[in-house]
Amino acid sequence: MQSKKSECVKVVVRCRPMSEQEIAGNYERVVDMDVAKGMVILKNPNRNDTNLRDFTFDAVYDWNSRQKDLYDETFRPIVDSVLEGYNGTIFAYGQTGTGKTYTMEGMKSDPEFRGVIPNAFNHIFTHIQRTENEQFLVRASYLEIYQEDIRDLLSKDQQRRLELRERPDSGVYVQDLSSFVAKGVKEIERVMSVGNQNRSVGCTNMNEHSSRSHAIFMLTVEHCKLDVDEQSHIRVGKLNLVDLAGSERQSKTGSSGERFKEATKINLSLSALGNVISSLVDGKSTHVPYRDSKLTRLLQGVGLCFCSTTGFTNFWI
Repeated sequence: MQSKKSECVKVVVRCRPMSEQEIAGNYERVVDMDVAKGMVILKNPNRNDTNLRDFTFDAVYDWNSRQKDLYDETFRPIVDSVLEGYNGTIFAYGQTGTGKTYTMEGMKSDPEFRGVIPNAFNHIFTHIQRTENEQFLVRASYLEIYQEDIRDLLSKDQQRRLELRERPDSGVYVQDLSSFVAKGVKEIERVMSVGNQNRSVGCTNMNEHSSRSHAIFMLTVEHCKLDVDEQSHIRVGKLNLVDLAGSERQSKTGSSGERFKEATKINLSLSALGNVISSLVDGKSTHVPYRDSKLTRLLQGVGLCFCSTTGFTNFWI
């Protein structure tokens, strides 16, 4: 997305609270966050000197941050732009067990703990209900990339693998990916619930319910408006909500066999994504390596000038 109000790429970091397991193990927090300055500050617990390292981002949220504040301050402008006909992509990136899925989904039953995705659903359909003399059409698709295979999470045939294709007029797309029309929040949540039941998850030493695939929920919002001459004008905006599998170290996750194979594929695709982002933001690269993975190839098709590149991380030693 490109607009006057937003840069192409924004990086936001959120640090989760320490888990009960970490507290019981007497782990020490080695990160501090200056929310006002957008700064993450690291210290070495094995040294008593004042040699701290700091990193500055577009915004940072500490372990006391609220889901609603994160959405209103960081993600609401992206969804507003989608409703105006732009493309937007929000994704969670970070090590396994750092709270990516919680931030993206949260607890839908409690408004205070709703994540980015349910808040975006409410945002879109509230806007539609309040808009007069205009027509909207909302369509949803849901897929996952598991070990470099693309699977339609809404399909009845979960064994079928889909292929990436490219057209001169519309770019990269997933052939035969299903799409469902949704007329309200409950319908769109039902679609997502069906897809979530088909996602690939597994247990590791760091996360009992670790996502083993990259999941992309794609919303297309078509908006038709009549001008004074009764000529219709159609705008199409696409919102891509991405829950990435977490990067892993085998020594910490204890993965082996099929879990180790999954982790290898996950880390390779995340590395490719990092290379693409670096090429986009440095302003000097003449080549962006989109074709290095199916994840980056697909995100190129939905506009990999990200509205927001969102990282969630936690530090412990």
